[in-house]
Amino acid sequence: MTTYCNIASSLKKNAQSFPYKRAVVYPAGRDKNSRVLYSQLTFSQLDQLSDRLAHGLESIGIVRGTRTILMVPPGMEFFMIVFAMFKVGAVPVVVDPGMGIDRMVQCLHQGRAKAFIGIEKAHILRRLKPAYFKNITHWVTVGRRWFWGGHTLKQLLSDNRQDFGHARTTKDETAAIVFTTGSTGPAKGVVYTHGNFTAQIQQIQTHWNIGSDEIDLPTFPLFALFDPALGMTAVIPDMDPTRPARANPEKIIEAIENHGVTNMFASPALLHRLGKYGREKGITLPSLRRVISAGAPVSPANIEQFSSLVSDTTEIHTPYGATEAVPVISIGSHEILSETRQLTEKGFGMCIGRPINNTRVCLIKITDDPVTQIRDSLLVPEKQVGEITVKADLVTENYFDNHEADLLAKIPDPDGGVWHRMGDLGWMDSKGRIWFCGRKNHRVITEKETLFTIPVEAIFNNHEKVYRSALTGVGPMNRQIPVVFVEPCCPIANEKQFIAELLELARATPLTADIEHIFIEKEFPVDIRHNAKIFREKLAVTAREKLN
Repeated sequence: MTTYCNIASSLKKNAQSFPYKRAVVYPAGRDKNSRVLYSQLTFSQLDQLSDRLAHGLESIGIVRGTRTILMVPPGMEFFMIVFAMFKVGAVPVVVDPGMGIDRMVQCLHQGRAKAFIGIEKAHILRRLKPAYFKNITHWVTVGRRWFWGGHTLKQLLSDNRQDFGHARTTKDETAAIVFTTGSTGPAKGVVYTHGNFTAQIQQIQTHWNIGSDEIDLPTFPLFALFDPALGMTAVIPDMDPTRPARANPEKIIEAIENHGVTNMFASPALLHRLGKYGREKGITLPSLRRVISAGAPVSPANIEQFSSLVSDTTEIHTPYGATEAVPVISIGSHEILSETRQLTEKGFGMCIGRPINNTRVCLIKITDDPVTQIRDSLLVPEKQVGEITVKADLVTENYFDNHEADLLAKIPDPDGGVWHRMGDLGWMDSKGRIWFCGRKNHRVITEKETLFTIPVEAIFNNHEKVYRSALTGVGPMNRQIPVVFVEPCCPIANEKQFIAELLELARATPLTADIEHIFIEKEFPVDIRHNAKIFREKLAVTAREKLN
């Protein structure tokens, strides 16, 4: 029996249930007194506008299955376009612009799209690098069309036909191609099906008990996509989503207070920035029911700092996942601060919690080779470090046109579906909780032992003047020399004394006793999207230079 599903059906259902509720709120400027002016769309308006746009897209040849590059920032137009595309059955191809122009256009070229929808700057880029977009046959400008032809969003919205409905897409039909940022390896196009999206919505809704009265502040654009489907009002923050660590905390807090935001997503870097500012200013945010922080490990100190801004009943959740599978594991701040924090600071790894709902998790022996099936001989026993491998309906099953990546990351299950290898290492405790120990390709293998980043770095992070640290290795595999970089949280007057203190800290723990090389780095190279994932590969190059 064919299973039909389409994420756009959730929008239509919500438009019928609460037509006049705000779906999207967007900062549109300020008045003469510097008060924020907002534009908004109700669920009914968003549904109607995306219906009209769906008719317009179909009329110019953007139809079911058409891979379409989407380069539009979060806002009213973004939501209209995305849901119009889902209704048609077209396939958005999405790339994070923060990865840099050259890498971005290469990813877009890999997506083999036939249509292009973007703002004016995106079309200028398309014209400057025509070789990457030579297969495009349909293009739409969001804004003013200049010399490049095609259609405008305004023209397509002029179609007054009502009630498009949505394509009868199947559970296994491609809904979108979302490229990873490439912060932990080459960027890959992750194929999302309509079944994956539907499962994600259900997972988020049930695990965090999202209510019909929720107001969300999604500081990460991909999370904003789910709000209309979840029935949440999306308040688009006044910030550059590619630079969360540089967001103005006053504007974020202003949005929370202006709209009574109940739910907020914030990367660890943004959480730290908001928490530091809020604690210094004595700010409280009583409307927040929950905060979700992900994208990189969230330190207990960061969680504790932000907890001072919210009520005792509000939890900061740190879900674990990746572009290919998210969210799959989660834990809340109450358990972290009362129980797991002490073990994390002693080098046991970072507790990321238990599998969410029906997500299945197993830990397999560490290998860089493909795995063709899950066998009992591959599983590691309790409390032993292995690679985190997950299976759930929300787990994506393949990459777009990348068989090699499929071989390394996907394990077919004879019962259907696939297991996804997260590329992360961890261990399971007796309570069924997973403890994250770092990326597989960041482990340092010396002649004596294998060192994992998160446990080792936790020892150095205990120093009051360390903001964060990073382990890397120099030399051939199996004979690497471990090197630790530290990023101070304040100016260091005497660097020699500071390093001496860190070495003393290292020698006090067997885990780090053999580490002899520590260097100070004023600012770590980090990923663009979350400003939190440390580029240890770049630090490894610096380490080689310093040791030679």
